[in-house]
Amino acid sequence: MPNLNTAQIVCTGCGDKLQITLKTHATGGRGATSVTPFSIAQRYVGMTEIPGSNHNPQILSMLRLDMEWPKGDEVPWCSAFTNYVAWLLRLPRSKSLRARSWLNVGAHVTQETAEVGYDVVILQRGTGQQPGPDIINAPGHVGFFAGFDGGKVMLLGGNQGDQVSVSSYSASRILGIRRLV
Repeated sequence: MPNLNTAQIVCTGCGDKLQITLKTHATGGRGATSVTPFSIAQRYVGMTEIPGSNHNPQILSMLRLDMEWPKGDEVPWCSAFTNYVAWLLRLPRSKSLRARSWLNVGAHVTQETAEVGYDVVILQRGTGQQPGPDIINAPGHVGFFAGFDGGKVMLLGGNQGDQVSVSSYSASRILGIRRLV
C-alpha cells in the first residue's frame, strides 16, 4: 500500500514555497520513493552555467546528447535538460534542442489532470503575439510540471535563470502538457 510523503520546493524566481506529495511504497520495512523524471530532475537543482569562456561539462553533455553544434553552455538548454532526464529513464524524448519539439512527445494531458512525476509543460517564450502549439519552429520553454499556484504554473527545469531550478510562469503561456509514457 502506498504511503504519502511531502517535500517542499522553493521557487528561485519569487521565493514561493510549493508543497508536493510523493508516493512511496514499503519494501522490506524501508520506504522506497518511486523514481520519476521529476525525482531525477530534482537531483540537478542548483546546477548552473559557468559564465565566460569556461562551460559546465554536465550541461555540455546534455546539449550534445543529440546535437553536436553547441560549443558552450550559454545557449538555450531547457530541452537538453528534459531530454537528458528522459534518456536516463529510457522514456520517450524529443531528441531536439527546441522546447516546442516536446509538443510531439508522449500523451496529451489537460491542466486539470496534470501530475507531478511524468508530465512536462511546454510554454510560449518571448513577448508580443506568439504562434500556437501547431508551430514547432518558434521560441518556447519546457520543464517538468511541479504544480499550479493560482494563475501560475511551476516548472522544474533547466536554463531557468541559467540553472536548474523551480520557477513560476503565467499559466496563460502554456502551449501543452505531455505525459512521458
